[in-house]
Amino acid sequence: MSAPTDPTAATGTPAGAATAAEPTERPFGLGSSPLRTDALPKALGIYPYAADLWAEGLLWGAVLRSPHPHARIVSVDTSAALAIPGVHAVLTAADLPAPTLPSDRPVLAAEVVRHQGEPVAAVAADHPDTARLAAASIAVEYQLLDALTDPEQAFHGPALHPDGNLLRHLPLRTGDPEVVGEVVVEGLYQVGRQDPAPIGAEAGLAVPRPDGGVELHLSSTDPHGDRERTAACLGLEPDRVRLVVTGVPGATADREDRSFQTTLALLALRTGRPVKMTLTREESFQTHAARHPALLRYRHHADAQGRLVKVEAQILLDGGAYADVSAEVLAAATAFSVGPYVCPNVFVDAWAVRTNNPPAGRLRGEGSLQSCFAHESQLDLLAARLGLTPLEIRRRNVLATGDALPTGQAVTCPAPVAALLDAVAEVPLPALPLDEPDTEWLLPGGPGGAGDPSAVRRGIGYAVGMAHMLGAEGTDEVSTATVRVSGDHATVICAAVDAGQGFATLARQIVQSVLGVSEVYVAPADSDQSIAGPSARGRHTWVSGGAVEKAALMVRHQLLAPIAADFGMSVELLSIADGKITSYDGVLGMPVTEALEGKELWATAQCRPHPTEPLDENGQGDAFVSIAFCAMRAVVDVDIELGAVRVVDVTVAQDVGRALNPGQIEDRIEAGVAQGVGLALLEDLRSTGGLLVNPSLTGYRLPTALDTPEVRIAALLEERDVVATFGAKAVSAAPAVVAPAAVAAAVRAATNLPIGRLPILPEDAVVLAG
Repeated sequence: MSAPTDPTAATGTPAGAATAAEPTERPFGLGSSPLRTDALPKALGIYPYAADLWAEGLLWGAVLRSPHPHARIVSVDTSAALAIPGVHAVLTAADLPAPTLPSDRPVLAAEVVRHQGEPVAAVAADHPDTARLAAASIAVEYQLLDALTDPEQAFHGPALHPDGNLLRHLPLRTGDPEVVGEVVVEGLYQVGRQDPAPIGAEAGLAVPRPDGGVELHLSSTDPHGDRERTAACLGLEPDRVRLVVTGVPGATADREDRSFQTTLALLALRTGRPVKMTLTREESFQTHAARHPALLRYRHHADAQGRLVKVEAQILLDGGAYADVSAEVLAAATAFSVGPYVCPNVFVDAWAVRTNNPPAGRLRGEGSLQSCFAHESQLDLLAARLGLTPLEIRRRNVLATGDALPTGQAVTCPAPVAALLDAVAEVPLPALPLDEPDTEWLLPGGPGGAGDPSAVRRGIGYAVGMAHMLGAEGTDEVSTATVRVSGDHATVICAAVDAGQGFATLARQIVQSVLGVSEVYVAPADSDQSIAGPSARGRHTWVSGGAVEKAALMVRHQLLAPIAADFGMSVELLSIADGKITSYDGVLGMPVTEALEGKELWATAQCRPHPTEPLDENGQGDAFVSIAFCAMRAVVDVDIELGAVRVVDVTVAQDVGRALNPGQIEDRIEAGVAQGVGLALLEDLRSTGGLLVNPSLTGYRLPTALDTPEVRIAALLEERDVVATFGAKAVSAAPAVVAPAAVAAAVRAATNLPIGRLPILPEDAVVLAG
């Protein structure tokens, strides 16, 4: 793989010729690519996760879940479970304290179950098999109700909740509704239910405390949020619930649902003993949030030159049984419904509704991914209608810094969309190895998987997309960090969870750069630390990284102030680089370790980005802090007789603001592309009548190393966002947003078929003879 960026390159320039394997100019600090501290233990399989935890006197928890997507609970009989030797507690909704947190999702279902797998009762026993047996022996009488599984019927179907099925309707209106373009194209698009499918299923340990509280050890990505919600459901003050973050075995957004952690805590409080629970893979698929399935109808108007005149759209998101974060996801889908293009007239109606399908929630690029597939497909239709290339139609409409979104918000951050397109276009296309001997394994479907090699067609597709960073619509983003320096080492205390995005490594680099200390320890996160917020939407690079930088700068001032006073100069005339403190005139050259000898310095700081506002009744408002952009070219081979697709190559150009860790940026882009390719061709958590068809890692198809294409980084443009910490942008979501649209465009180019759904099924790519 090509290196993403030369850290010494000028602002706005693409990657240089160096590779990731070459040494960087700096041994540590920002701009270098140090090895993650958890890399080796994870590779060796010795990294501790929640499923590995143990405590003296441990009991095991298990949950009875509804086998039905929609039913009324007539009665629950727990007597058989209580009679089993080794069972210490059985809980139902009747045992729960009244929650003080407004939510439409119960911890344990009381009267109605609204999706398959919803928790109904919980058991604690002295052996995991005993716990599962006891849970299965609980007799629940159900009165079956009709399941509402079609989101289009949710508007007129029976109400699943007292407030109805509509979670949010968001209209977006800007411009003249009477405008009609010289060329009009329409399309209907469908996006399936992608599951995060983490490598480890949900697990946790709850330990009762002497003060009547509880300590939870979970793979949480939001320790304070989870603590607050759990305490509210337990009827406890938040300070009586402590949440300790264990190793997170994969997460692209929220990791724990409220039911799991609250049930676990309540079992520990009821029994007075530690309780551990590990979900089966089927339970994990049933309970955690997947990507919102979407139905999108689009009509694009353009003039004869291909410039957008008007975009009309209807967007429908299936939120599943409960509200969760559907309103937030809908805002992104609506605001980015046109994509990174300029259009003066935009009219969108977007809805999120409840159904009896599995719950939906945050997943990398939530909302913007669904819209990206639709608006990029529409651009390809326009190009074909006008006789333009896919690149040209995009170049004629690209957004730039200073332009406005359809929401009226000005794009004040760098928006080098045209440069990103140019960068991917300039990279040479991959060779055609199918003409060479011994390349049968490169055929779609692998050796023996394809029919006649002459039926293989190559397609090239382009896509551009965008994803917002941080929370939106008035979310108060804040993070706090403490930096302590003692002797030759420093400690960072911050509750920002490293869920795989590499925050712990970045925090070390920040302190190394600011203070010149090479040994930096990042303390494990827990809820006793000051709030840092959830690990989602690229928050921690900006907000928590900003807090770490501010705290480190305060410590730096404490360190340099007495030295500056001794030399009769201001602190601003001293600098720290390469482990040395030097003065502007070169007179002073003191090692940092010498200056720190015998001292212990510390500081705590907060970072809070500029505020945003909710979208109004016309979808207008400054709702987003900043936006990241990505352009992509996908090359695919398609067997047009069998419909088998192989993604050969994906070339990526992305604006990153500043490459703080080039190696991690490469990794995050590769991960986003892999996740996007999975949705494009394989991943779909399917259900029939609300019942999951494939809730397992054998039934739910994930891309393997053989399915993941070569990913080439054409450029990481370093145009710094002046309001962001270090000028850097988050990198994970944008490639996941764009990859499905790029793959679909390439399949469309290879087959000349109207690819309108994700994932693309074999029958979608078959070209019928005649």
